[in-house]
Amino acid sequence: MTESSEVGALLAAVTALRDRVDQAAFPLSVGGADEARSERRALLAQLDDYVIPRLVDIDAPLLAVVGGSTGAGKSTLVNSILARRVSRSGVLRPTTRSCVLVHHPDDERWFTTPRILPNLNRISGHEGEAGLEDPSALRLVSVDTLPPGVAVLDAPDIDSVVAANRNLARQLLAAADLWVFVTTAARYADAVPWDLLRQSVERGTSVSVVLDRVPPGAEREISAHLKDMLVAEGLRDAPVFTVTESALGSDGMLPDEQVAPLRDWLARLGEDARARGVVVRRTLAGALDSMDRRVEGLARASAEQVETASQLDDIVTSAYGSALHEVSAGMSDGRLLRGEVLARWQEFVGTGEFLKQIEVGFGRLRDRITAAITGRPAPATELGEALQSGVAQLLVAHAEGAGLEVARRWRAVPGSEDLLVTQPAAQADSTEPGRSRVPAVAPEIGAVSPDLPERAETLVREWQSDILDLVRSEGKDRRTTARVLSMGVNAVGVVLMLVVFSHTMGTLGGAEVGIAGGSAVLAQRLLEAVFGDQAVRTLAAKARAQLLERTQALYDEEADRLRELVARANVRPEQAAELDEAARDLRAAR
Repeated sequence: MTESSEVGALLAAVTALRDRVDQAAFPLSVGGADEARSERRALLAQLDDYVIPRLVDIDAPLLAVVGGSTGAGKSTLVNSILARRVSRSGVLRPTTRSCVLVHHPDDERWFTTPRILPNLNRISGHEGEAGLEDPSALRLVSVDTLPPGVAVLDAPDIDSVVAANRNLARQLLAAADLWVFVTTAARYADAVPWDLLRQSVERGTSVSVVLDRVPPGAEREISAHLKDMLVAEGLRDAPVFTVTESALGSDGMLPDEQVAPLRDWLARLGEDARARGVVVRRTLAGALDSMDRRVEGLARASAEQVETASQLDDIVTSAYGSALHEVSAGMSDGRLLRGEVLARWQEFVGTGEFLKQIEVGFGRLRDRITAAITGRPAPATELGEALQSGVAQLLVAHAEGAGLEVARRWRAVPGSEDLLVTQPAAQADSTEPGRSRVPAVAPEIGAVSPDLPERAETLVREWQSDILDLVRSEGKDRRTTARVLSMGVNAVGVVLMLVVFSHTMGTLGGAEVGIAGGSAVLAQRLLEAVFGDQAVRTLAAKARAQLLERTQALYDEEADRLRELVARANVRPEQAAELDEAARDLRAAR
């Protein structure tokens, strides 16, 4: 395989990895999500600004980014090296608000197109204020004092008080073949630049250091200490250039002898393609080496997102499963035979004397019920309505309990607060998939659907229709049909409902047990007289199963409202595997 085909295969693998990183989203604020979002942005920037452009044009000029802390003298140093005033310097901070890229006239074609730093607008000009205030601008300056093959970029302060400047400085450093780190004798141990130097080690960026404003006579001592620090941080081979504290000339530049070593070193890199290639390939290899660790971190964060989304889903399933179980228990423990239902049942069958007369036989019982039905239809209707109301209230109460349980348990899960904001795809921020530019408030967690009571009542009415169908289908033979008709299908259906809800009466107490128990026995005996013992048990079991099935569907609808909140976060279970696979393909291509 030729070198060009190898580079082509590597470029394809890097591009595929870049696409996977671009698609990655970390919408839930759990664990290392903030770090993953930041790392994702930084990784995309380095791939777009450096790795992919460098692989496309491996022989393009070396880009040396001059970076450092506020007041380190970066712009003065750049102007002095080039013997031209290409970057603004002065006492006002920050002086460099946009970035200035200086190149030889022969290298202009490499930088006028968005080959590198594609999100920065190109403007041209040597001196003057054009573009100096615009952090989104890349000001191109062509000078013949810089050899072909090397370009110098003066970056904003890495610790600028302006956030846009800090972000731009970090972006530029990630796009560098070589970072020329400028610090001073007074500030070379500051924490911020050393954090970035450690990142350069992690990402394989080649580094050189300029120690500026060193008091005369202290050069050896301070530079020795700085070199010890560099060795300790893995930068043993980083060259160090010392600039002694000197008065600036009338042109605002450093004495030539102070900057000559750095200027000559950059010139040699420009003139020696092999030396330049060593720096470029070292930085490129280091950037590619860092991909495994960085993508692995994104994959771990992706797995944590999936785990959290699954946990939130499981909470919903558990809460509404428990609610269905409570409804099932409420259907068989006699609680629906309380109060209004008991009163309506007594009206339906008459006074307590009716319980004594049940022994007379079905004929007398049928006559009594028939009279009640034909002469006084209201009690049967009122009993059915009381049962309907009680069942609907039971369903709504446990749905409300499930919603509150979800809200309580979700609050204990980090990241659940992100579900209170919807993520409209049309408004999604292109730099962070799944994050909304204009948040929209999601349905209130813990509250049931506004129309749930109405839907619960509809459910019970439909279930009552199911019961009437059961009664009709069971009364097929002539004798049973006659008995059903003698009582009325609706009346038999109401009694069957009562039997369904009187399996046990464990929640009732005192006199209520006797009354409800007697009512339940009466209802059971009445239906047995119509259908037979086994048929009644079968009918009650079918009716119960149908009500639970309808309740399950109702609760699934309520649960789906909350599951939809999780789904809107767009946590993709396959994201971690996709990132790992892309990283493996890159390793294979290398």
